[in-house]
Amino acid sequence: MIRGRDAAEHFFKVAVGLDAQILGDLQIIKQVKEAYEHAHQKNMIGGTLHRFIQYMFRAHKRSRNETDLASGAATTAYAAVQYARHHMKSLQDKKIVLVGTGKIGKVTCKNLMSHGAHNVTLVNRSRNRAEKLGDRFELPSAGFEDLKDLLVEADVVIVATGANTPIITDELIPQNLNGKRRIMLDLSVPRNIDPALDTHPSIEVVNMDMINETTDEAYRKREENIPKVEAIIGEELDAFGEWLNEQEVVPTIRALDAKLEDIRQAELQRYVNRSDEADLDRVDELTRRITKKILAHSIDHIKQNREDPESAARLVEEMFKLDQKENS
Repeated sequence: MIRGRDAAEHFFKVAVGLDAQILGDLQIIKQVKEAYEHAHQKNMIGGTLHRFIQYMFRAHKRSRNETDLASGAATTAYAAVQYARHHMKSLQDKKIVLVGTGKIGKVTCKNLMSHGAHNVTLVNRSRNRAEKLGDRFELPSAGFEDLKDLLVEADVVIVATGANTPIITDELIPQNLNGKRRIMLDLSVPRNIDPALDTHPSIEVVNMDMINETTDEAYRKREENIPKVEAIIGEELDAFGEWLNEQEVVPTIRALDAKLEDIRQAELQRYVNRSDEADLDRVDELTRRITKKILAHSIDHIKQNREDPESAARLVEEMFKLDQKENS
């Protein structure tokens, strides 16, 4: 079991996507945010944990803004959607057929929706599975028997099934498609789009080898940014550690502030009956500024002793005779 800074560092790395199965995966930070918000609503987040999480969120934000950890498409499903989006300029007005609603199909569907696709029809050998995913995203579903009609109208076809033989064959698609250019992306191994369609005059077939070239290059670029992200995590953990050390001496600072204010008020009382209101206001302001400067110098002394802030705090307590009651 890891503890202390090692545990905090591990949590940061997982959250920002360094220790994720997919380097730089955004799904993990979303899950962390959901868990944090749920715990916060249940009043299960204390002040220290809240501050710790905020430093983690800041590390994640910096890893996105200051590095290329999230650059490119590092997953097959994301790369496929990006490819279609790039070649079609936009997915909002395109008719899309997604064949296969398993694990990859679900992720692909989610990516399509997040990139503005609205006209998506889900197709699966088991129509019930397609309907279930369709209900989740409010999309229409169909069975394999409807494929031929759907393919004729589709702008983009994405296939992600576990079939051992091609699902999309040249018999399903006529040679003349009214001059309309289509993109078909095959995310299956073995191929589920018949290689005979590679030479179809109106279809651009993109297979896994082509997609993997994109994801491999993106992954290499992300790996190059690991040291930068680790440095950011180290900086944010140091900042949290400084804040944590300051919290240990907060009672001393509060007690000193109260002590100085008591002294100031006691001295002011000597002049209440001997000074007019204007003079008293000037003395009040003057003494207030003096005590604030003394307090600021004491706080600076404690902060400068980061290696042992408790000893610095004890020294301040001894100098000003702050007792336990004043520290509470």
